[in-house]
Amino acid sequence: MSQAPGRVVTPLEGVPFAGWDANKPIEAPLALHACAVKPEWTDYNGHMSESAYLLVFGDSSDAFFRFIGIDEAYRAAGFSLYTIDTRIRNLAELSVGEPLRLTLQLIDLDAKRLHIFHRMTRRGTEAEVAVAEQVLAHVDTRARRSAPFPVALHDRLAAVRAAHSGLTLHPMIGAPFGITPRRDAR
Repeated sequence: MSQAPGRVVTPLEGVPFAGWDANKPIEAPLALHACAVKPEWTDYNGHMSESAYLLVFGDSSDAFFRFIGIDEAYRAAGFSLYTIDTRIRNLAELSVGEPLRLTLQLIDLDAKRLHIFHRMTRRGTEAEVAVAEQVLAHVDTRARRSAPFPVALHDRLAAVRAAHSGLTLHPMIGAPFGITPRRDAR
């Protein structure tokens, strides 16, 4: 695998799409990524840095992309997913070595975009430590513009969406953002 020096490399980079079995049940939510907090992910406060949360959620997204068929071969053919919007909520501090488990829920889908929700928990206790919400667009990388999903990929995404349609939506999905006025504030 050749790569540009110094660029971000995901843990599954180089792992090809394993194929799709339309008869195989789809996990709801999907649990495709787990890891432990690395020392290089911590900051001067001694806990996992905000940028590392995005890195780990990105690795979870990459696992999902490979699950549905977006791998190096797909990208070499001139298509990929680009992030349009990401929102992360850090809910607890994390220290070096803490084991993490990530789940992913496909919230919505149209001809060119998808909306996903990640949940990060401490593996073992399953205590929620962070969540992330993302909207991604399917892109023709040669034309540098959005493009409809190919039928087979859209069908796989629609199957995941159908499997996830019965899941309860997390209360933080689409929640307002900002400083909420408090009664005791001065």
